[in-house]
Amino acid sequence: MKKSYSKYSAKDDLLWLILRPWIFIPRVLYILLTFIFLFLRILFQGNSKNKNVQKNLSKYLFDVITDLGPCFIKLGQALSTRPDLVRQDWLTELTKLQDNLPAFEHKIALKIIEEELGSPANELFEEFPDSPIASASLGQVYKAKINNSYLAVKVQRPNLYFLIRRDVVILRYLATFLSPLLPLNIGVGIGEIIDEFGKALFDEIDYQKEAENALRFANLFKENPNIFIPKLEKQFSSKRVITTSWIDGVKLRDRALLEENNLIPASFIKTCVISGLQQLFEFGYFHADPHPGNMFALKGGNSDCGNLAYVDFGMMDTITNSDRLTLIKAIVHIINEEYYLLAEDFQKLGFLTKEQDLQKLVEPLKEVLGGSFGAEVGNFNLKNVTDKFSKLMYSYPFRVPSRFALIIRAVVSQEGLALRLDPEFKILKIAYPYIAKKLLTDNSEEILEILLEVVFDKKGQIQIEKVESLLNILFKDSENINSDLIPVANAGLKLFVSKKGSEVRKNLLLSLIKDEKLEFSDAKKLLALIRDTFSPLNIAKSAVQNIISTV
Repeated sequence: MKKSYSKYSAKDDLLWLILRPWIFIPRVLYILLTFIFLFLRILFQGNSKNKNVQKNLSKYLFDVITDLGPCFIKLGQALSTRPDLVRQDWLTELTKLQDNLPAFEHKIALKIIEEELGSPANELFEEFPDSPIASASLGQVYKAKINNSYLAVKVQRPNLYFLIRRDVVILRYLATFLSPLLPLNIGVGIGEIIDEFGKALFDEIDYQKEAENALRFANLFKENPNIFIPKLEKQFSSKRVITTSWIDGVKLRDRALLEENNLIPASFIKTCVISGLQQLFEFGYFHADPHPGNMFALKGGNSDCGNLAYVDFGMMDTITNSDRLTLIKAIVHIINEEYYLLAEDFQKLGFLTKEQDLQKLVEPLKEVLGGSFGAEVGNFNLKNVTDKFSKLMYSYPFRVPSRFALIIRAVVSQEGLALRLDPEFKILKIAYPYIAKKLLTDNSEEILEILLEVVFDKKGQIQIEKVESLLNILFKDSENINSDLIPVANAGLKLFVSKKGSEVRKNLLLSLIKDEKLEFSDAKKLLALIRDTFSPLNIAKSAVQNIISTV
């Protein structure tokens, strides 16, 4: 009989566990004692210079997380993507949490396949191995063969629903109880954040839901030649078994391994970050678990953008259109150093209450963000800002809205993945030009409204310095400036002569009138800026580069 899983409910699941004190009390005590022993060992051995001591400590850390089960493994996976937070010798061991966990018994996997798909594995597939090729937190993967093609068959771990239901409730209980004692200030929402984590985990153990996610994700990237999504094999998929085409690639885990396979790490970083930005700012639907075990470098592509494959679509999330546009505005306000408007963005997103005096936050935000942005875009990384921001959150009533828990996890994991491949990687070196290009080429009503805020002030006057800043970010900080010139020039021209461009034309005309007189100085500066940026020589270089990239 096939399993039927309920949705996560904090109240119902807590009641379920409280009514089973023989499960609840021993498990809480076990988790607390485990972490106390781990804390003491790290306290006494964490700063040791002895390599053997650190090796044993990292192995102990891995064993502790593995022993505690799927919920804690998921948390450990997030740590395994952060080389800037975890020392390298520990990181090597934690990386195993991604797809190198102890496998469950093969005969149990065969039994699940037969229960779910209606026939034994050896009847369904031409070849089915005696052991999995990878084993992760929620399931293990077999490389099967049918019709001369290889398939990835993922089989769910047994008893998973019970284990996750039990431990998410306990995690929520302990986190809420201990949060006043922890060096955190995320407001009163830590329980809500764990609720989001619980909902995502409950969705992740439903492989039918994952199959729907994979199809939706593949459709979003169907026009992108650099992104590959494995094909779902519906006839071999169910609630606890999911089968897709086999991905023959190299995991984005180790720079040396990529180079051994004649693959250029930087090209995959760019594809990874750009595709992540597209998910967040264009599609509003994103992969919330982008760790190296879920992403593969494929042959093909070019030195600028490598071919990348995503797998495992269990943990996905959406972002509302309103939040998506507010985030874009927030980035523009950071670029333009408009910290009061940035505080308004935080308020609209729910990081600040409606009662908060935003003027008091202008100087603190400038202190935290001002030194990391602007002329130093290339020197920015999230770790620098989050370190400063954590101090700011102690002094001011910032809180993390629960709906942003998975977004933050995805962005932080993605930057961590990039840092593994390139320790000098700066995420905004790619993200800023992407946002600038989107503002200059996306003619949707919402983006056009944001662009108008950049180009014109509230009085309708041209803000030359902000237009120049936007173009500088795209064409001076970008590593491939010439390839963007023609698309931006075409988009700008089409917008100006289109029906949507009426607002732009009107504002340009109004900007020429100052004190009831015609004033051409700003218009001349704008024309000079456009002329210098889109000179015939630059356009020619752009055309040549575009031709070369397509060869």
